[in-house]
Amino acid sequence: MTATPSRRVSAVDVTEAAAPGPDGPLEQPTLAELTTLRVGGPADAYVEATTEAELVDAVRAADDAGEPLLVLGGGSNLLVSDEGFGGVVVRDVRAEIRIDAEDTCGGGSMTVTAGQDWDRLVEQAVAQEWVGVEALSGIPGTVGAAPVQNIGAYGQEVAGAVASVRVWDREQARIRTLALIDLQFGYRTSLLKRSMHASPDGGDIWYPSPRYVVLEVSFQMRLGTLSAPVAYPELARRLGVQVGDRAPSTDVRAAVLELRGGKGMLLDDPAAPDHDRWSAGSFFTNPVVAADQADLLPPDAPRFPVRSPLPSRTTGPSLGEIDPTLVKTSAAWLIEHAGFTKGYGVHGPSSAATLSTKHTLALTNRGGASAAEIVELARTVRDGVLDAYGIELVPEPVLVGVAL
Repeated sequence: MTATPSRRVSAVDVTEAAAPGPDGPLEQPTLAELTTLRVGGPADAYVEATTEAELVDAVRAADDAGEPLLVLGGGSNLLVSDEGFGGVVVRDVRAEIRIDAEDTCGGGSMTVTAGQDWDRLVEQAVAQEWVGVEALSGIPGTVGAAPVQNIGAYGQEVAGAVASVRVWDREQARIRTLALIDLQFGYRTSLLKRSMHASPDGGDIWYPSPRYVVLEVSFQMRLGTLSAPVAYPELARRLGVQVGDRAPSTDVRAAVLELRGGKGMLLDDPAAPDHDRWSAGSFFTNPVVAADQADLLPPDAPRFPVRSPLPSRTTGPSLGEIDPTLVKTSAAWLIEHAGFTKGYGVHGPSSAATLSTKHTLALTNRGGASAAEIVELARTVRDGVLDAYGIELVPEPVLVGVAL
């Protein structure tokens, strides 16, 4: 696939490039400029949506024209080919948090636009004593992406705080509100994410953007100064509490930010660039395997319970009963024990793409890496773990124009 350079276009006309403005052609960013991995070529067309109407119009226009569509938020979960994207990139730049209700009986209810920065929402939640997302501090990206992949960290998942998601249904060409039960949350997945592969014959008819484009997310959280029960041993140790205890939400947020910072899992600071942060975060999901397969792993391999609410499986701390037939293990442990160390590069430590020097689960761009080099590294690690343990790691980012 080869994308031809073009200019930014309006939100209601995505079929051809915009005419030059009074000062010359409008700026046309590459996907490298719009993603945290900093790789990827140009798109055929680029739209920034500043209102819901602009977002819907841009998506509808692309679909009506038969153009491939990539809806973009923070760009923290994408790996795009060096050739770019042969279609329309629509970036949601709306940022609004609307408090719908806040009282001691009903808790806090808020509706947030999809383009809102996720960590800014968590920061406000902790400041206003809304409980339920404090362990999700520091995760890059936007609110719209959070329910798609059911983001989670340190024993907490966004599924525990979502009440509903308002979407544009591309198939039915209408706005819909999907309730919590409709979203079918599972471990790093949801109905929204699975709708990228909605064809009965397995074809990717909506890929790389789902059938459901998130417009707004409504959250329901309890009020209080203490966090939800701390469910992750590493976080509990950092806080000096036992697993299952509560801690001040401000302390939980601070501890999570420290842990993520120590692993290079925060957004890069332009004033002090850190190539360990030029990544898509955790590149592989932690494998969920059958219990008998987990029994074949070495005794010291991490094993975590899997909780299974109907109708989907998840590992949320309070979202269902433990499923004894499934076990979650650590992708980072598998990678390290398959022989891949921190800083590993296919062509040595001077490789343009290497594992993070702080955490083996992050694949990083050391400056000037191509998408092909990131893919080569990912493929090497995946195949090495498969050879060593018989478990195939699954990429977490959306791969656009590339494949392992």
